[in-house]
Amino acid sequence: MKYIFGNWKMYLNFEESVNLANFLFTEKLDDSGIELAVFPTALVMKDINNILKSTSIKTGAQDAGHPSKGAYTGMISAEMYKEIGCEYALAGHSERRHLFGETNKDVRAKVESYLDAGLKPVICIGETKKDRDSDKTRYRLAKQIMRAFEGLSFDEGQVLVAYEPVWAIGTGNACLPADATDRIDFIKSEIAKYSQNFVPVLYGGSVDEDNVLSYFSLGSIDGALIGSASTKISSFGNIIKSVLK
Repeated sequence: MKYIFGNWKMYLNFEESVNLANFLFTEKLDDSGIELAVFPTALVMKDINNILKSTSIKTGAQDAGHPSKGAYTGMISAEMYKEIGCEYALAGHSERRHLFGETNKDVRAKVESYLDAGLKPVICIGETKKDRDSDKTRYRLAKQIMRAFEGLSFDEGQVLVAYEPVWAIGTGNACLPADATDRIDFIKSEIAKYSQNFVPVLYGGSVDEDNVLSYFSLGSIDGALIGSASTKISSFGNIIKSVLK
């Protein structure tokens, strides 16, 4: 199984999100042999789920609060996303970590709440440019994995990881496929210290229609988490079609 996940971030308004979902609906990808999921904003999530409910395309939350209910102004819980049809939720995306100050402890709390709600967490990990320049990439990845997985109880197929080097996200400076493979092999070996379950690991960071096949052609990489290139009908459509060939 290969995964194509499109993180729409805050790029699209309501109408643009619906138009893109309608495009995916008309593509008839039910028997594609890949797991395709999109991560729209909370504003349009229910409408996207209604559009895609008769297809095999899944949806996921870009982020969810870990309390299940209560006086938490501005939060949307994992249970609420599950109730309207979501399958996945991102945890620890670098923009959440570095722009909003989320810690490894916060990420772990979210992962547990997602599993409790019946959502599949996509745990995002990655090193900064400072980490890379200081030769601390493996240290940073190992620490993030330990905090997310140590003592975590889950069944096979319930958890995924996305390796997204922070220095590559939105910069157009994608990680070389060979380097991404090296990091993902390391990530899988670290996860194996905490669980015997197979955990798919996706690559994300400036993935586009020109380079996506260079990642999918490598056996260690189980898919791609795509940002801005997933928000345009032309580029996202080309990415999907190229992987399906």
